[in-house]
Amino acid sequence: MIELKNVNFGFDEELILENVNISINKGDLIGIIGPNGGGKTTLLKLIMGFLKPRSGKILLLKKEPEEMRHHIGYVPQNSRYDHDFPITVLELVLSPMAKESKWFGRYPAHLKEKACSLLEALGLIDFQNRCFGDLSGGLAQRALIARSLIDDPEILLLDEPTSNIDQKTREGIYEYIYSLKGEKTILMVTHDLNTIIENVEKIFCVEKEVSCLLPKQVCEHFALGLYHTPLRGSHD
Repeated sequence: MIELKNVNFGFDEELILENVNISINKGDLIGIIGPNGGGKTTLLKLIMGFLKPRSGKILLLKKEPEEMRHHIGYVPQNSRYDHDFPITVLELVLSPMAKESKWFGRYPAHLKEKACSLLEALGLIDFQNRCFGDLSGGLAQRALIARSLIDDPEILLLDEPTSNIDQKTREGIYEYIYSLKGEKTILMVTHDLNTIIENVEKIFCVEKEVSCLLPKQVCEHFALGLYHTPLRGSHD
């Protein structure tokens, strides 16, 4: 589904990502961890085609990322979204489908039904007419997840979807993400290593270079934010 071959990226003389070689199968759920500034968000932007590698190759279903953007759903960090923009929750979810809208932002009935179905699944149906900017952090993240799924993407990229929200809401978001496992190919940047480790196929540790690890290979120190060459247990 996704391949990065000998990818290098940086600005000016500084390399942010170096010699990245990863392969992701259809339906995989991948956890992405690493220190702040290590290149995690940059990796997602390269996969989406918003950044160009300095060298190397990126392929999504053997095509260039720019050709595959309509197959990708993206959930940014909640803090990076403009909460002052005057839009309802339902309008936010429908916004990627603007090309399908009629006069004055009217959408076909089947799209509204799909949006409401996503809001229902994410516990947001009662907030559909609420201003997005008035939502709490956890509810806003759920709305952004619904928005990312309205076009039925094959690939879902999530950049710390549970940052700065309470534990109960975090668990609900993870439960929904896990329900998509196998149906979507999912890459999720997270600091909640202990929470996700039993549900992912692989862990990518991003710190300029990208280490690909099986869950059983990940040292417990990683959950504390201490990133180093993994210490393997006797079961490995």
